[in-house]
Amino acid sequence: MAEVERIPQHRHCINCGKAFVGVGNYCGNECRDTSGKEVKKKLKIYVAVLAIIMVATVAIVVSGL
Repeated sequence: MAEVERIPQHRHCINCGKAFVGVGNYCGNECRDTSGKEVKKKLKIYVAVLAIIMVATVAIVVSGL
């Protein structure tokens, strides 16, 4: 039977998916910075949507009185 080549223990970057050997969740500082910027952008959008929903809810309640 043929020998199977073993892949060394590794992790996958949570930003780009690239396999790397090391510690942490990112393959490098560039991926860490990019991921942080994307998270901040999504958080701003989420907060804006929540604010719009709250304003709309208050407007509906006030107009119903």
